[in-house]
Amino acid sequence: MSIYRELVKGSGQEISRKEQCGCGTGPGYATPLDAMKGPRERIIYVPCVLTGTGLQAPDYLATVDVDPQSPCYSQVIHRLPMPYIDDELHHSGWNACSSCFGDTTKKRNRLIFPCLGSSRIYVVDTGTDQRAPRLYKVIEPREVFQKCDLAYLHTSHCLGSGEVMISAIGDPRGNAKGGFVLLDAETFEVKGTWERPSQAAPKGYDFWYQPRHNVMISTEWGVPKFFVNGFNPADIGKGIYGRALNVWDWTTHCLVKSIDLGADSVPFEIRFLHNPNAAHGMVCCALQSSIHHFFKTEDGCWTAEKVIQVPDKKVSGWLLPEMPALSTDILISLDDRFLYMSNFIHGDVRQYDITNPHCPRLVGQVFLGGSITKGGVVTVLEDQELNCQPDPFVIQGRRVFGGPQMLQLSLDGKRLYVTNNLYTPWDKQFYPDLVREGSVMIQINVDTEQGGLCVNEDFLVDFGKEPYGPARAHEMRYPGGDCTSDIWV
Repeated sequence: MSIYRELVKGSGQEISRKEQCGCGTGPGYATPLDAMKGPRERIIYVPCVLTGTGLQAPDYLATVDVDPQSPCYSQVIHRLPMPYIDDELHHSGWNACSSCFGDTTKKRNRLIFPCLGSSRIYVVDTGTDQRAPRLYKVIEPREVFQKCDLAYLHTSHCLGSGEVMISAIGDPRGNAKGGFVLLDAETFEVKGTWERPSQAAPKGYDFWYQPRHNVMISTEWGVPKFFVNGFNPADIGKGIYGRALNVWDWTTHCLVKSIDLGADSVPFEIRFLHNPNAAHGMVCCALQSSIHHFFKTEDGCWTAEKVIQVPDKKVSGWLLPEMPALSTDILISLDDRFLYMSNFIHGDVRQYDITNPHCPRLVGQVFLGGSITKGGVVTVLEDQELNCQPDPFVIQGRRVFGGPQMLQLSLDGKRLYVTNNLYTPWDKQFYPDLVREGSVMIQINVDTEQGGLCVNEDFLVDFGKEPYGPARAHEMRYPGGDCTSDIWV
């Protein structure tokens, strides 16, 4: 089959159409291991949040050049502003991914952005010009409210059925409600909810599905009308924060079971192993600062066990006398060997070998900021892990404020990208310097043989110097898919 080649603007390098989209037969790759052999990432899409900064400027989608052979390496090469302010762009997904592999009628050419703040949905055209995406469609919140009675939209995933599903955290009145908005992936019309009527979970946040086991599992943050004002310790113990994994029947769309992970554990990001035959996965619990391994037992039931616990640190000069790590993001390498974990408050990124998912081994760790660095207002009084407080994180002369949050891994597993925006009210509360100075994107070199993490000192994207003002970078996506947006069925 002949491959059409085009010159990619600004790089001076030819990239085939096949290489650009990472596709051979339909979108994506046949297997996760095939994806690991895909082309190296050359650009990354990054939503940049200006919500709540007082700039009265909209959030925007930045295109970042990550090709080390490019003269624009580690620079923003394009910005797509959204038409409204205060959206709080959140976790994007594709119109089609590896769940549609083999369907030649599908193309991975639309990126769907749910908005946590406004409940708006943006559809972005990345197919016409990958380096300069353009806005394709806006789905107004009133349509979501009227058809679904859902709001506070969080995560988008494409389905093999030709639909797009977006998780919601609440209803339009700010009450907790774990439902799912269903879009037509061709017209992007709101079709209604994925779950059956009256079947929404008590709370919502993230989700992942595994059709070969007829299951989807979703997580819980809390009641929106409380957490939108920041984290209030007085809310702990009042049922405001989530505690369960919600297990759904993939065929009937019914909620069949809730697995209790503990009061105020706040299950956040959830990842199944990439192997579609695997009946195992991991979920990070933010306030509990832990990782739970969930799996299907021999009798066909789903259960969970805590396999990682990051100890709280006894401190002075902070919100509470004991400081949790606030574990906010995880991802799993495409070969299902390594798990990566970000601790937003403690400030470290960790690498675990999960070859045995019942017993992960810590094999890499690096500090990228956080609240316990030397010279700050926090004094660590007792620490079960460290002998002293880490130094402030400085790269290329730039002091990095905030803590590591969103993660994205290269397909081959050798480069881990990190940004440090969580959610505007919580950013303002925990890291006011982050809001004032802006975010960064860091690249970490990964030892995929023995394990180990090391910051690439030659790579830095400083979103504090953006033309619209200091911005905070959130989740990252490659045009050809990645290990947090592709699901194999």
